[in-house]
Amino acid sequence: MKKIAVFVSGGGSNFMAIHHQIKQGKIPGEIVLVISNNPNCGAIQFAEENSIPVLIINETRYPNPHTLNELLTDTCLKAEINLICLAGYMKMLPPAFVKQYENKILNIHPGLLPEFGGKGFFGMRVHEAVINSGKRESGATVHFVDEIYDHGPIILQKKVEVLETDTAESLAARILKLEHELFPEVVKAFCENKIIMENNTPKILAYNEN
Repeated sequence: MKKIAVFVSGGGSNFMAIHHQIKQGKIPGEIVLVISNNPNCGAIQFAEENSIPVLIINETRYPNPHTLNELLTDTCLKAEINLICLAGYMKMLPPAFVKQYENKILNIHPGLLPEFGGKGFFGMRVHEAVINSGKRESGATVHFVDEIYDHGPIILQKKVEVLETDTAESLAARILKLEHELFPEVVKAFCENKIIMENNTPKILAYNEN
C-alpha cells in the first residue's frame, strides 16, 4: 500500500475522485496527508470529514522559504510518503523538495501539454486560451513534476473534441470529468509499480503491452 499526500488549494474534486477509488479498493494506496496553502478551501473540509490529517503551509504562516521547504520535506518524510498528488495546488514547490521526491510527484493539467502550459496557465485561463486559439482538440495531462511549471515528463493524456458551440465553461466541465478518470488511473498505475522510466520518458506497463 502506497502512502499518498495530496496537495490542494481549492475544492479538491480530483482529490475526492482519487479518494473515492481508493475506498472502492481500485487503488492500492492510502491518502495519509493533505497539505494546502488555503485553510478555507473545500478540500480541507472533505479531508477533515474523512479523518485525513491536514497541514496548512503558506507564506503567511511560514514567511521564511527555507523553513517552509524544511517543513514540507520533514513532514512528508516523517509520514513515509511514497507519492505526492498535486490536485489543483496553486503554489510552486521548492526545488529542493521536488528533487527529494523526483518522479514521485504527479500533477494534473487541464490541457494537452506542452501546449497551454506554464506559468499563468491554470484553471479557466487554459480553456479560454484553447477556445481563442481555434484548436479543435483539448484534454487533460498527468505528468511528473520538475522545477518548471507544467514541464515534467508526461505520463498520460486523454483528449476531448472542442465543439464549435463550446465556451470556456462548457469545455472546462467536460475536461474536469475527464480529469476525474485520468488522475486516478495514473495514481493506480503508480501504486501498482507499473510506471517505469525509459530514456527519461515515463511508460505505463499495461499500455506497453498493447
